[in-house]
Amino acid sequence: MYQKTLRSMKGSCTASAKSTPSTRASRSVFFSANKRMSSPVSTHVTSENEVDLVSSRRAALLSGPLILSAALFLKDNILLQPSAAVAATASIDWQALRKDIMEVIADPASPGGIGERGPTIVRLAWHSSGTYDKMTRTGGSGGGTIRFKEELSHGANAGLDKPVAWLEPVKAKHPAVSYADLYTLAGAVAIEAMGGPTIAWRAGRVDALDPSAVTPDGRLPEADQGSPPKTAAALRTVFNRMGFDDREIVALSGAHALGRCHAENSGYVGPWDGTPTIFSNIYYKFLLKIKWTPDERYPQLQYKDPSGSFMMLPSDLVLVQDPDFKQYVELYAKEKKTFYKDFADAFTKLEELGTSGLITV
Repeated sequence: MYQKTLRSMKGSCTASAKSTPSTRASRSVFFSANKRMSSPVSTHVTSENEVDLVSSRRAALLSGPLILSAALFLKDNILLQPSAAVAATASIDWQALRKDIMEVIADPASPGGIGERGPTIVRLAWHSSGTYDKMTRTGGSGGGTIRFKEELSHGANAGLDKPVAWLEPVKAKHPAVSYADLYTLAGAVAIEAMGGPTIAWRAGRVDALDPSAVTPDGRLPEADQGSPPKTAAALRTVFNRMGFDDREIVALSGAHALGRCHAENSGYVGPWDGTPTIFSNIYYKFLLKIKWTPDERYPQLQYKDPSGSFMMLPSDLVLVQDPDFKQYVELYAKEKKTFYKDFADAFTKLEELGTSGLITV
């Protein structure tokens, strides 16, 4: 839908106490819980068409048919028999599961019918997947390890115990689904429900049985490394480790159209835009068109627009400070369809890191 936050990239609306080395080390912002803004802002007004689009998408998710693929499938051009985990997916009512996930995130009083839980669940899906290391082939979404307290205690994951708890009744109602499939499917459903692109989600992840599969803390992106060149280099190091290039980095960053930062999770404060529960390309337009200045109201470096209503992280602004990143910011600001396609492809790739033998359902 980063760790000092891009230690998650979504944080809190209330200023925290003065940061210390220990609290700074625990901050992540790639995706975090969002809350509706309590006051209107004039910088961006959501049209009725946008809200109608999101509402229509929500209705489609609640009624659309799902098709289970054939029991046999190809992997690396070799015909394989389905594993026990994949075979178990045949017993799951995927349409009912999607509806139950929608019940978790729905909020009729919010724009498009989705409340603050939508962006938070996208953050959960992102963080459950973004620990992958392509060299060691460890981490990723495959084991559903973010449910373990050992991983939830990582600095980047502050506040993610909440969406884990929200989804627990859904797991109890559909015991055959793995946690790994549940968390990633919930992220895909949330993005689609908030007006984003359809995510080509596939099933068959196998849960790790114990916390021994939890990867070391520190694998998620950080929001600030002290200077734009260092922050850009750190972004590339983290994303390249997972197998992403510059274009995919910028595409995935567009999820900052959703949610907001919360001080208690990351130390950062505020929303990226005025429609935090509607997926769009507004993030890129704001990066290019608004003059961003340091916000002295908070101890950590973050930036504000002239009204003080919106924020950007150092890792956001580096996307327009680095020319190789900026070309894609400009592309996505102009071409919404291109952004949606690239985001869908990159998010699908993200959610399949650390998996094998998945099937379409």
